[in-house]
Amino acid sequence: MTRAVAVLALAVTLAVAAAPAGIAAQAPPRRFPVDTASITTIHAAFKAKRLTCRSLVQQSLARIDALDKRGPAINSIVRINPEALATADSLDRRFAVAGPVGALHCIPLIVKDNFETVGLQTTGGSLALEGWKPSQDATMVRLVKDAGAIVLAKSNLAEWAFTPYETVSSILPGYTKNPYALDRVTAGSSGGTAAAVAAGFGTLGLGTDTGNSIRGPSAHQALVGIRSTMGLTSRAGVIPLNATADIAGPMARSVADAVAVLDVIARSDPADSVTAPADARRAPRYADALQPGALRGARIGVLRQAYDRPTLDPEVRQVFEHALEELRRAGATVVDSVHLDSLEAIQRRQQGGCNRFRADLERYFAARAPNAPVKTLDDIIRSRRFHPTVELRLRDAAQTTELPENSAGCQSRERVRADLRAAVRQRMDTLRLDALVYPTWSNPPRLIGDLNTPHGDNSQLFAPSTGFPAITVPMGYTREGRLPAGLSFLGRAYDEFRLIGYVFDYERVTRHWRPPPLMMPR
Repeated sequence: MTRAVAVLALAVTLAVAAAPAGIAAQAPPRRFPVDTASITTIHAAFKAKRLTCRSLVQQSLARIDALDKRGPAINSIVRINPEALATADSLDRRFAVAGPVGALHCIPLIVKDNFETVGLQTTGGSLALEGWKPSQDATMVRLVKDAGAIVLAKSNLAEWAFTPYETVSSILPGYTKNPYALDRVTAGSSGGTAAAVAAGFGTLGLGTDTGNSIRGPSAHQALVGIRSTMGLTSRAGVIPLNATADIAGPMARSVADAVAVLDVIARSDPADSVTAPADARRAPRYADALQPGALRGARIGVLRQAYDRPTLDPEVRQVFEHALEELRRAGATVVDSVHLDSLEAIQRRQQGGCNRFRADLERYFAARAPNAPVKTLDDIIRSRRFHPTVELRLRDAAQTTELPENSAGCQSRERVRADLRAAVRQRMDTLRLDALVYPTWSNPPRLIGDLNTPHGDNSQLFAPSTGFPAITVPMGYTREGRLPAGLSFLGRAYDEFRLIGYVFDYERVTRHWRPPPLMMPR
């Protein structure tokens, strides 16, 4: 018997002995498929008394123990929440008296290690913040906890969320691996969250996306990832990279599960002024968009400027062309292709650079992290407590002494973004388009350590620069069916409800998701 199975067996025994009143007399729970479970199946098991919150958490922890640092060694988890079982017991007691506490009752959640989380170290992937425990939760973490979710663990990320291409940091030795192919990258920077959710360590994940970092890792690991409209969800309590582009949001194995999180987190937050319009612009309930047939009659434009380049992988092209046929069979009118004639002219209008990292990070430390071991970017550099791969970027950012609001380059960038928003809206309106689609990445996940072959990231331009919402959903696999590929849907500002209907219907008719080939030891 392996150690992991022994731990699991002991956990089940302890679950019965320590269960809250009204639960201990039940038969020991059978092993639950935590790696493929959804919110719906978990809640149904609770209702039928086939599963307790404690048992669910124990089985999730046993899976982490068996697969994250041993066996395939996914290496996605930085820190386990030591209070997870105590929280599970509390939720079991409350469930026995009054039913579920919220829409995410006892759903195991993996949180990227740049979200403030009470009682848990928060590092941004850097040894410079080792040991720092925030005194408050990030707004998004607080909201999902209030809805009943359990923060099971903090996950690895590309240090300071710098790179979209791989997940490596100084806080956790080694690379995070792609569960679908252990020699492949997870993308970045939310690669640890994506790998952990794909591997079945948690049901849901929270990530951040400045240019790519929710959608890229989701595409590489066959997940659904939502980058919402800028201003729909709060970033308060998330270590910043670029405050004009940072978004936080859900990653999940299904559209319905990701949307359940969005329904909880989409709202105004006084701690993040950009969210002021959210309560007025959000849908009453995004889950209402989960309806079969949403694609019937939709006009979907193919945004070839987002992905069609000389290095486009032929297998990704083939999978995407098949996805377009799937959209047509689902009843959509596919407009191929959509071209923004003004795109190059708009991009040429950028005058000068804009590096906000130093200003945004130091403002964050001053406002949210007075007890952090570092207070400035210079403190971080002097500490030498960071991964060697980020040193040049840290030093480049340290050279920026001009505040963003005084920077001609930053002002130019905001004008370029406004022009791009107008151009995308105008083109969609002229062609009467409901959404735009493109492959989330033009190339499959690279080999770990490979920074030479084309990366294929298509997420850096249209969604971040416009602030418009984008959702990625699995569209198939390349390399003999081993490596996941994602399909991105882009819409107008605050058009999440429409996009959710489309990605849900696409998921429903294609069923591309499948779990990675990871097995618990027997």
